[in-house]
Amino acid sequence: MLVIKNAKIFTSANGVIDRGDILIEHGKIVDVGESLELPECEVIDGEGLVVIPGIVDAHSHISGFGADMEEQDLNEMTKNATPEVESIYSIDTQSPMFERAIKGGITTSAIAPGSGNVIGGMVCAVKSHGNSIEDMCIKNPVALKAALGGNPKGVYGQKNEMPMTRMGIAHVLRDTFMKAKEYMAKKEAGKDVPFDIGLENVCKVLRKEIPLKVHCEQFDMLTTIKIAEEFDIYFTLDHAWGASDFYDDIIGSKNLKGVIYGPIGVLLLPGECGKIDIFSLIELDKKGVPCAIMTDGPILKPDVIIIQAGEVVRFGGDIERVINMLTINPAKILGIDDRVGSIEKGKDADLVIFDGIPALDTNATVKYTIINGQVIYNNN
Repeated sequence: MLVIKNAKIFTSANGVIDRGDILIEHGKIVDVGESLELPECEVIDGEGLVVIPGIVDAHSHISGFGADMEEQDLNEMTKNATPEVESIYSIDTQSPMFERAIKGGITTSAIAPGSGNVIGGMVCAVKSHGNSIEDMCIKNPVALKAALGGNPKGVYGQKNEMPMTRMGIAHVLRDTFMKAKEYMAKKEAGKDVPFDIGLENVCKVLRKEIPLKVHCEQFDMLTTIKIAEEFDIYFTLDHAWGASDFYDDIIGSKNLKGVIYGPIGVLLLPGECGKIDIFSLIELDKKGVPCAIMTDGPILKPDVIIIQAGEVVRFGGDIERVINMLTINPAKILGIDDRVGSIEKGKDADLVIFDGIPALDTNATVKYTIINGQVIYNNN
């Protein structure tokens, strides 16, 4: 049993408690509020400190690309669409990047295949700490990864194979969904169809069990929206550089599960990657679009997620709503908000305690990271 006392608590559920307590038992949040009746147990004195839910990074590749992209265990670049593969099999649970995520306050990451293929494979959500991948995994899958633009063009164009153009990318994406739709229709009609794990995974998207998680930016977002509407599927816009040019299209898309923005501060090239408009999250959030901030780790290291959130605040974002972009919003987008993302009774006790308000105070630092009720990191 663990108690955090007298802290400022951003619950990401029921507002901000200026001076509150959190009671934790058996890895879960038992109670949260002001002046709770607390048992004798281990206590963290939160006087002058700030507690937020554990940060959820909705788009990451840590543990599958090495520390500096020296490995490519999350890019099965043997054909342009590989929906049959799953990121969970490339996660190195001993990767030092998880330790860095913990020190940065990230307690959950959506580990996605890379963007070398038009369809890259299944995405899973894992905790930053655990005894095994089965212990760390919250949900598998949470999405099917896809990628538009320069990445698949760069991979297959060099081989003189499809797709070497945006036309080719759109075709590969549509063709895959058409094949899966036909496969699903035959199965539903009781016809004898050879089992195909890749098409089975695509059918999960067609049945709206999981969204299509799309690496896209600039006008590639419009292609994503168009194809998602054609097949009536849920999707997310990941990276979303240039979103401010397409507010009406994004806001009007009925099957959009959310915008997962970032990272900023990486090498950006003219054209598709050249418009850094993280301020667009403010307008999208006001219009009811679920918005989250990502690291794309190890492209950006885990601790930089707070700096990106600070940029949204610098452009005028409300601090409470920006913290939601690190916590409950990504949890909802990933479909894991029954477990993580907010400080509420019954949720997993994943918490980060800061000295200072993250994203607002430039010198805010992580003092404790708690995962499943255990203090995994203590910076005192």
